[in-house]
Amino acid sequence: MSKLRLGVIGAGMGAKPHGRALADLRDRVEVTGVFSRTSERRETFAAEHGFPVAAVLNDLIDDSDAILLLTPPVARTDILTACAEAGKHVLCEKPLERTAEAAGAIVETFDAKGLKLGVVFQHRYRHGSRVLARMIGNGDMGAILAVEAQVPWWRDQSYYDEPGRGTYARDGGGVLISQAIHTLDLMLSLTGPVSEVQAMTATTGFHQMEAEDFAAAALRFANGAVGSIIASTAAYPGGAESIRLHCAKATATLQAGTLRLDWHDRAPEEIGEPATTGGGADPMAFPHDWHRDLIAGFVDAVATDRDPVPSGRDALAVQRLIDAMVASSMAGARMTVET
Repeated sequence: MSKLRLGVIGAGMGAKPHGRALADLRDRVEVTGVFSRTSERRETFAAEHGFPVAAVLNDLIDDSDAILLLTPPVARTDILTACAEAGKHVLCEKPLERTAEAAGAIVETFDAKGLKLGVVFQHRYRHGSRVLARMIGNGDMGAILAVEAQVPWWRDQSYYDEPGRGTYARDGGGVLISQAIHTLDLMLSLTGPVSEVQAMTATTGFHQMEAEDFAAAALRFANGAVGSIIASTAAYPGGAESIRLHCAKATATLQAGTLRLDWHDRAPEEIGEPATTGGGADPMAFPHDWHRDLIAGFVDAVATDRDPVPSGRDALAVQRLIDAMVASSMAGARMTVET
């Protein structure tokens, strides 16, 4: 099998696990170049991982089969449009864009051209997440009746002192779209869509930033289950995010890389090993194997002409939920989530 020629666009903090993952995949992926608008960043990142440097964005796109897009959200639409016009597949960091409407337009563009569009939601690729997804799909857990999702993370003020971070113009928001989006995407991949939400968002005294660093919401799912979300980057010193599914036959808890199953009729089980999650002061304190498996899945999707997991269309569900949460908070009212 020939290698996928992959160009990397963006070399900021979020590129670190991707660099390690691509090094693991050298037998399947040829990195054609690394581009960043900041020459020092692209040269440092390329040198660290032994990748070539790309000085011209359009030349990198033309010379690649696919693009790994790691820029901040504000920079994505123009690059995604250029990739689509050039007939290139894209694996994009989350979120696709700053709003669900803008993300939906990108998905339509790629669908119309028959191109693959994947999104980096690596939490789906944890071992415990995969095991639980299979069990739910097989009916082992019974119906999902109630759901709890928590993201008790911490970021100090220096994190938000980076120009544009935590703003609507650059990132599209705060803790929901930048941090909790991973947990919310994983939750939706297990539970199915949310139909209604009532939320409150706020900025605590810990941070000076435009968008929210705290969010709480009550949920009603399309399957009739109820649930709750609490997400924050003001929870010092920061802890592991968790999803708890209260099902007819057992309660399943995903936390810090482990899956615990508390069965109604037999002894509990634990699957997987604890892992750091980036919930504390160091946002990049987590392993790269989830990224490696996600990128490998994208390579397989291109090679076999199937949708990547998750696809751009899959990713719209979490962006619509986040948009509905923010709208609910602003209106002080329950909102229907677009499907």
